[in-house]
Amino acid sequence: MKKIGILFGQERSFPMAFIERVNSKNIEGIEAEPVRIDKVPQADSGEYAVIVDRISQDVPFYRAYLKNAAISGAAVINNPFWWSADEKFFNNALATKIGVPVPKTVILPSREIPPDTSNQSFSNLAYPLDWEGIFNYVGFPAYMKPFAGGGWKNVYKLSDMDDFYYKHGETGQLVMLLQEEIHFEQYYRCYCIGGKHVRIMAYEPRNPHHLRYQSDFNPGHDLLKQMEEIVIKLNKYLGYDFNTVELAVRDGVPYAIDFCNPAPDAEKTSVGDDNFDWVVETAANYAIERAMEHQPGADNLTWGEFVKRSVAKQPLT
Repeated sequence: MKKIGILFGQERSFPMAFIERVNSKNIEGIEAEPVRIDKVPQADSGEYAVIVDRISQDVPFYRAYLKNAAISGAAVINNPFWWSADEKFFNNALATKIGVPVPKTVILPSREIPPDTSNQSFSNLAYPLDWEGIFNYVGFPAYMKPFAGGGWKNVYKLSDMDDFYYKHGETGQLVMLLQEEIHFEQYYRCYCIGGKHVRIMAYEPRNPHHLRYQSDFNPGHDLLKQMEEIVIKLNKYLGYDFNTVELAVRDGVPYAIDFCNPAPDAEKTSVGDDNFDWVVETAANYAIERAMEHQPGADNLTWGEFVKRSVAKQPLT
C-alpha cells in the first residue's frame, strides 16, 4: 500500500477535496488521508510514500517531521530542505541569472537589531547605507515587503523617500525588500504543479481580497505561451512541485513579481470553482504519479536545476 498524506492547518476545502479525489480514482494500492503524527523517532521511515505539505512554513515541528520523513524516503511536496533555504530575494537573483524579467530589488537590514546581538554585531555593515544609491536604483513609487513570508502581510506601497523612512520604522526586526513598482496593464497568478502543469489565472491585486480573481484581463495566445514558459522555467530551477508565480505585464512583458509561494492559496471561496477544480484534480493526479514512482528508502525529493547544476559545477544557463 502506498499512502498519500496531506499535512495542513486551518484550511479545509482543498485538503478534504484532495483526499476525496485521490480515493475516488480507486487505484489499487493507493490511498490518501490526513497525515497523523503521534510520535517522530529519528530516521523512522513512517507510513507515507508521499506527503503534501500545506503548513510547515508556520509550524517548525512539522518542518522537522517532514525532513525526517524525506531522509527516510518519503516524497515530500514540496522539498522541505529547499523550502527551508529559499526566500524571495534569492528568487529574484536567480530569475535575473536565468533571464526572467523581475523588478529592480534590494534587500535591507532590519530596522531593529535581532535578539542576542548588539551594535558590534554589525561592524561589517556601513552606516549609513548608501540610501541615495538605493533609491536611485529602485525609484519611486516602490513597494517594501519581507524577504521571506507571504500572504500580503507587512507589504507597503511607498510614494517617496520620506514615506519610506516613516514606514520602514514600523517594520521592527523584519528583513525587508525594497522593490520597483511595475505599472502593469495585466496581472496573473499561475499555479504550477509538478513543474509541468500550469494554470494561468487573471488576478487583480488592487481589488479587495475576495474579489482578486475577478478581472477582465484577456491575454492573447503569444502572451499565454510566454507566461507558461516563464512559470515552468522558474519552477524547474527552484525545484518546486507545487507553487504559484505572480506575473505583472508591463508593455507586453511579463515581470515575475512573487514566485516563492510553496503553499499557495487553494481555498474554494477565494480562487473560485473552476480554479479549485483544476488544482484539486491536478494535485491528485500528480501525487498519485509520485506515489507510483516512489522507491522505498531512496531520495524521492524533487531538486531544482540550481541545486543540481551547483553540485555538477555547471553554469545556470
